[in-house]
Amino acid sequence: MLDERKTAILREIVQEYIATGQPVGSSHIAALPTVRVSPATVRNEMVALEQEGYLVQPHTSAGRVPTDKGYRHFVDSIGPDGLLASEEATQVGRFFSSTHGRLEDLLRHTTTLLANLTRQTAVVVGPEVEVATVRAVHISRVTARTATVVVVLSNHAVENDTIQLSEDVEDAHIDLAAAHLSRVLVGRSLGDADGVASANDSRVDAVAYATLTALARHRNDKPVFVGGASSIAGAFEAVDVVRDVLAAIEQQFIVVTLLQDLLDRGLSVAIGAEHGVEQLAACSVVVAPVVADGEVVGSVGVLGPTRMNYPQALGTVEVVSGELGRHIAETAS
Repeated sequence: MLDERKTAILREIVQEYIATGQPVGSSHIAALPTVRVSPATVRNEMVALEQEGYLVQPHTSAGRVPTDKGYRHFVDSIGPDGLLASEEATQVGRFFSSTHGRLEDLLRHTTTLLANLTRQTAVVVGPEVEVATVRAVHISRVTARTATVVVVLSNHAVENDTIQLSEDVEDAHIDLAAAHLSRVLVGRSLGDADGVASANDSRVDAVAYATLTALARHRNDKPVFVGGASSIAGAFEAVDVVRDVLAAIEQQFIVVTLLQDLLDRGLSVAIGAEHGVEQLAACSVVVAPVVADGEVVGSVGVLGPTRMNYPQALGTVEVVSGELGRHIAETAS
């Protein structure tokens, strides 16, 4: 445990380094009103913090920068006051009060909002298709042997796929299959779609079965949106680090798995190697669950360099995830 003076000095070093990206010297810290000790005392404390692994001195610079351990101590000392600035909070409130339409559009625009507010890479994961209830089923012939299936879900998601038709299926059979599926599926989730009763017509049943088989491929789909990936390019000087991070972000399943793993571990922040993804070892992740009607239906997170503005990122992610959950709950009811 660090004493009060070391904690104050470390906090100021972290905040200064986050703001400037330059190694922090003892004379600058000693001049701050929150420290009130001599430069010599600050130097001694910085040496001690370096020995304990909270700081590191890059190259031959007189200044020091935080390590992952230093950032962790800083984050843990922030407390539950990760509040959003009033202007940003107003922007979030205005966004959710004016947004309408499909779930995919909401998630995509939420990702853009989050990326713009934090100036980091933002990730928004929506609810699984399987848990949403069916509101409408449409089947439309495209060619003699194919048809398009469109299912509208209660979370405003729209799932579509193409099914194959046998040559003896007529338009009337397609209409009957759509009507039959509407009767038995509307109000139920795709996860409950197994064992749908027969329509007592082999050709209608064939269309219905093909439709259910196609929709089954989407049951566990999670809509995932990533925004602000370009901000990574300016966050690191080393080209190979940028390349590794961008490659990991492009593989969305890595990011989604990472967010879920952090939530399962009860973490809201993972710094550097703490999250265990080698390609993202130079990054930190801030994450919060999206809760609608008391159930976790997705997640919101930002990913950026370990030198990120943690208080601002925590506050933004918390507010955006809360507003998103409320909006999903309201539109699904």
